[in-house]
Amino acid sequence: MDVQVQEHVIRIAVVAPRARIDAFNAPSLRGRLDELLERGVNRFVLDLSQVPFLDSAGMAVLVSLLKRARGIEGDVLLVWPSEEAARRILRLTKFDKVFTMAETAEAALKGF
Repeated sequence: MDVQVQEHVIRIAVVAPRARIDAFNAPSLRGRLDELLERGVNRFVLDLSQVPFLDSAGMAVLVSLLKRARGIEGDVLLVWPSEEAARRILRLTKFDKVFTMAETAEAALKGF
């Protein structure tokens, strides 16, 4: 009997920073995301619900992750920040058009 079996393993990491993502701590976040990419994770939910502020360095981390994940057949979904200031930054920069956005991590996970 000829039997073909294909196994699909999908690795998704939910990453939930709990502070500002700015020039001071963006390198640390980038390093942690790089570790996950090196371990084979290619789908990410970035839960920004507890992030009160993002600056250009933080946004650069998000864009870099998106490019790298999509380059290896993955994707990045974002959870809206609770703080209106952080939400405004994502809207003004049109990140809400580039990334798939969700209200919760659980909703984002369903996007995969």
